[in-house]
Amino acid sequence: MLHRVYLFLIALLLFPLFSTGATPKLVDQSKVYITESSYTFKIKAARDDFSGSLFLTHEDRRLSLSFSYDSVSGLWQSTKSTFEQAGSWQLSGANGPIAELWVIPGWLSILPPLIAILLALIFRQVLLALFAGVFTGAMIIHGYDPVSGFFLGVSDYIGVSAANPDNFAILVFSLTLGGMVGVISRAGGTQGIVETLSRYASGYRRGQLATWAMGILIFFDDYANTLIVGNTMRPFTDKLKISREKLAYLVDSTAAPITTIALISTWIGYQISLIGQAYGQLGLSDNAYLVFLQTIPYSFYPIMALVFAFFIAILGRDFGPMLAAERRAQHQNKVLSDKAIPLADVNAKELLAEPGTPLRWYNALLPIITVILTTIVGLWITGYNKTGPRAVDDSLLHYISTVFGAGDSFKVLLWSAFFGTFVAMIMILSQKILSLHEALNAWVAGVKSLVLAALILVMAWSIGNVCNDVQTANWVINSTQSLLSARWVPTITFVIAGVIAFSTGSSWATMAILTPIVIPIAHQLPHADATITAAHQQIIMLSSIAAVLAGSVFGDHCSPISDTTIMSSMASGSDHIDHVRTQMPYALVVATVAVLFGFIPAGFGLTSGVEIVLSAGALFLIVRFAGKKSTEKVA
Repeated sequence: MLHRVYLFLIALLLFPLFSTGATPKLVDQSKVYITESSYTFKIKAARDDFSGSLFLTHEDRRLSLSFSYDSVSGLWQSTKSTFEQAGSWQLSGANGPIAELWVIPGWLSILPPLIAILLALIFRQVLLALFAGVFTGAMIIHGYDPVSGFFLGVSDYIGVSAANPDNFAILVFSLTLGGMVGVISRAGGTQGIVETLSRYASGYRRGQLATWAMGILIFFDDYANTLIVGNTMRPFTDKLKISREKLAYLVDSTAAPITTIALISTWIGYQISLIGQAYGQLGLSDNAYLVFLQTIPYSFYPIMALVFAFFIAILGRDFGPMLAAERRAQHQNKVLSDKAIPLADVNAKELLAEPGTPLRWYNALLPIITVILTTIVGLWITGYNKTGPRAVDDSLLHYISTVFGAGDSFKVLLWSAFFGTFVAMIMILSQKILSLHEALNAWVAGVKSLVLAALILVMAWSIGNVCNDVQTANWVINSTQSLLSARWVPTITFVIAGVIAFSTGSSWATMAILTPIVIPIAHQLPHADATITAAHQQIIMLSSIAAVLAGSVFGDHCSPISDTTIMSSMASGSDHIDHVRTQMPYALVVATVAVLFGFIPAGFGLTSGVEIVLSAGALFLIVRFAGKKSTEKVA
């Protein structure tokens, strides 16, 4: 009797292996689906076990789905289907339910970032505002249940975002660099740099130009740029009575804008891979790197953001909220507003040099140079390990860009921050400026000064993941795609990219979402219009690709939930909302000029050289005649 039981159990275990009616499985299941959006479903099932038909049911509605087998992926793929009603839908087959799909009204997908942005601007409490956005999104995802929204928002979004290896690397890099700055500040190094720079850039305008130029020089990575320039120049600009808002603006405007158009940077590999993949799917054999190089003259926003910041600095003029901030700093000697909550507590007692401490500039400059050189060398080493030696038919410039683009920036930034700290410690201890105990206390104080900023960074990444799961970007695309026509593709693409990046706080995510959508549109629509010449078609294609990259930077530049915007506030010791409030008018002016004198003319066939000259001229006139000198007293 017992042996029969054993045989039965063995047969039960082996039955799924030999059964020909196995239940198909849905792959790539989304957290939620949105109404008025089309979806293609992929099913994992043996070719002989699946009939090729399933159906969706919701209350009294039933939609049939037809599938075809893709031999390359080994998956069954359905035709596109649209959910017309929100609620719980069942994906079922002949053997019963396969998956439950949660569908929400499309407009709800914009709610989490909208709540976060509005609360941050109204109440000036960024951390609380971001958590409210995460909570709202998690609640929507989990059937509008506030209890699940709270607990799963904490575990599935905040916890997961903090534990993500790349995010964690950025956190450790930021905090470690903050510790290094704490050591060199306590040892008098930063004050030594201030004293030295004051001899050569003693004036208000020269101080801004020096900050702008340093941002241009550190072009290879936006994170490294932001943290190095902000932390290095902050004591110097404070002495010149340049507001923290202006410093944060100059830092933010020379970070992502220069990195996205640099021939060698940590962005280029990512951008080229997106372009190459989209071209490959269209059957186009163009070299993705050369295509990227051709798009640079059409990246009107990044180029003009750099130009505009230069004009602001060299003319010494401002307007709007930035003018008020600069007048406060110049005439009241307040680099921060009275209500400011700086993201970095740079005035903590533990970070200030004791009276009598030798102010040696090289105690700050050498550790900073160590960070920069370690980053460059590390990117080359990690990139070379992936790409290998240069091919015979590969150009040197292309090879160098490929190697740097393939570098592991997250790993390298960790190396550079820790090595920079090590060099700073050795220098300070060898000169007996600080004891080991004092140096370690200064390092810890530097780390502690950035804790609030680190928490806000985690929350920003969390709401970015929420936006991905509630499909914020898809809703924006679906709401605007009917506006597209061949000549307006670059302009509308730039606007859509800006909206998505502003809503999600991520330029890279925006690029990943839009590039595979925009490139086919920019290729097909002009070819369907007999009035558009081949040369004009090429301009539309290049300017549309550039619009994706530029619009992503623009939206990221304006967004209070963007990690780079937060890091600019952090490195500059600025109140985050004050930074956003003063920078946004400048970013909007540059974006408007980029559209009017750049993307619109490009859509109608004008070459980029003319557009850049027109845009730069317009920005110069705006700064010259709309701006006022903050150094002049108001009558």
